[in-house]
Amino acid sequence: MKEKFYQYIQNLQDTITSKIEEIDGVSKFREDLWERPEGGGGRTRVIENGDVFEKGGVNISGVHGALPKAMQAYFKVGEVDFFACGLSLVLHPKNPMVPTVHANWRYFEMYDGDGNIVDSWFGGGQDLTPYYLFDEDAKHFHQVCKSSCDKHSADFYPLYKKKCDEYFYNAHRGEGRGVGGLFFDYCKATDDRSMEEWYDFVTEIGNSFLEAYIPIVEQRKDLAYTEMQKDWQEIRRGRYVEFNLVHDKGTLFGLKTNGRIESILMSLPPNVQWRYDHQPEPDSEEARLLEIFKKPVDWV
Repeated sequence: MKEKFYQYIQNLQDTITSKIEEIDGVSKFREDLWERPEGGGGRTRVIENGDVFEKGGVNISGVHGALPKAMQAYFKVGEVDFFACGLSLVLHPKNPMVPTVHANWRYFEMYDGDGNIVDSWFGGGQDLTPYYLFDEDAKHFHQVCKSSCDKHSADFYPLYKKKCDEYFYNAHRGEGRGVGGLFFDYCKATDDRSMEEWYDFVTEIGNSFLEAYIPIVEQRKDLAYTEMQKDWQEIRRGRYVEFNLVHDKGTLFGLKTNGRIESILMSLPPNVQWRYDHQPEPDSEEARLLEIFKKPVDWV
């Protein structure tokens, strides 16, 4: 399974980066191949200062070795070996009318002293963070998520949408990071579903990413915006940074397992503002966005 899924994310990285370059039209991805001293490595691709994308990364990695002490405590296990691979992406558009997007699809194995698999699971998801909310964009993104989920179980979309709303929540701010999407983790083999079937589900979601996001980019990338609206985008990006550094489990895992720091922090936007006690004008589009972020919406 690990070879099969790693091959899948290699191909998916190629597909997504090619499409992003095509849409940007100016900037190309810089590729870095890296190795982790303890075992494994990855392929980081970053795009910067483009016509459409101010910064973005589409990274894959496959790492293995002894599970570090900090992660043993997190998983409540003793000394075990592990393998983890995944694709993680974040795209920060230049135009504040285009939402930021994040996605991740991953696979994990744990082994006993004899090298036998004692646990394995899939995880992942995708979520949208607008700065100016066009309701039809959120509806489109969620409809693609739901349609992909429904091919595998009618229970998946409502369950993983709820988990996404709960996970991507800045508790210290009392607001969601964006309008959500899907979040799933610890998808393991059961009597009802094999690992092959989980593979089919996770790759279905991965394959749907471009369909969920690209039409929104194409619709909004050429809209006019003001300097004030660009300021608002950078203020909201600050909340994005806060979530990734305070709450995000993927960031924590990367730091605790001696991951490549440039790849882990690739998700951070290039220009951010933190203004003291900034409040949007009452009844403005900015105020409406904050109000919607306070409570999850059923977009589909």
